[in-house]
Amino acid sequence: MIRDAAREFTMKEVLPVANKLDGPDGEIPMELRQKMADMGYFGIMIPEEYGGLGLGYFEYCLICEQLARGWMSVASIVARAQGGWIRSTLSKEKRAKYLPRAVRGEFLNASALSEPDTGSDLASISCRAVRDGDEWVLSGNKYWCTFADGADYITLFARTSAPPSADKRWQGISCFLIEKERGSFPKGMTGSMIPKIGYFGWKTFELAFDGLRVPADCLVGEEGMAFPLMTKGLEGARAHTAARAIGLAQGALEDAIAYAGQRRQFGMPIAEYQAIRFKIATMATEVEAARQLMYYVCGEIDSGRRCDKEASMAKYFASEMAERVTSEALQIFGGAGYTKLFPIERYWRDARLTKIFEGTSEIQQRIIATHLLGKSEVEAMIAERAFGPQAARGGAAA
Repeated sequence: MIRDAAREFTMKEVLPVANKLDGPDGEIPMELRQKMADMGYFGIMIPEEYGGLGLGYFEYCLICEQLARGWMSVASIVARAQGGWIRSTLSKEKRAKYLPRAVRGEFLNASALSEPDTGSDLASISCRAVRDGDEWVLSGNKYWCTFADGADYITLFARTSAPPSADKRWQGISCFLIEKERGSFPKGMTGSMIPKIGYFGWKTFELAFDGLRVPADCLVGEEGMAFPLMTKGLEGARAHTAARAIGLAQGALEDAIAYAGQRRQFGMPIAEYQAIRFKIATMATEVEAARQLMYYVCGEIDSGRRCDKEASMAKYFASEMAERVTSEALQIFGGAGYTKLFPIERYWRDARLTKIFEGTSEIQQRIIATHLLGKSEVEAMIAERAFGPQAARGGAAA
């Protein structure tokens, strides 16, 4: 019922908007966001005591897969309200203050982690926060901050102290929850829009901090120990990306099936030709295989069992599959697929991104290989430099 309701909502409310507004200047309409709030989608995993649905990752990904079938950006914006690790880090008072607003879609997040020279190696963050009385003063740059303008707060990771040694670069990084007004940046923060080829519906920014002052109580968790926060919840984030990739592939598959039944060449629908039939059979098989792996991972997460290897497998397989399936669907459309007249090109462009964000395919392969083979000499050397000797031996710090 949850899945079917999300699909009905997507086909009726999301897909028509996406087909109309997807583009560099398109924005997810506030009207659609309100309808999502009314459905409870901004509070899927927020406890009922705060007005949320109190559900798990299985239901979350079930819904997000359907939303992504319409528009991946819509399946992504719901993640900006779920709270994630903040739910378990903030005080009881702040949870009571923020979470009911998040459920209503009134307290949405933008995350500022990456920097111009920092991507997969998040321990090399250089953005600085210096304590000055009852305030923190922020300076530096962040990159790939999607929704920075429209968000109600920014979760920013910055270095508050130098690492104690070269082999503990992860120490000294702190997290800040910076409240802001929608549609603007506070004094001391500026944003430059990054031109993208997809993931439209919201804008992505490079942010510059030049003496931005925030209250001392903006600090989330323990000072200098935010790196574990960045890595906490990665299993769920990767399952969410898998769900989005599967939704894109499902949309491409359904559109390709419909087009193949309508498009006639040499006196018959192209769906009658074995080349097309075999393409569709392979596409459908790969979509379902990714879906079942994602379901398994969600079940493991909700059961409290560790599944970082399987989560990386799900994210890796689903994103690679999505690029293949959307590309094959575009091929079935032929020249028509390479136009803006059909949404297939949107699925194709957005699917390509799933191989990059939330950990690239190469990072997922590295995680999987380490679980199966142990660390390579190069990985051990990198881990020891970043996290200390325990990580080099494969300890918990890894």
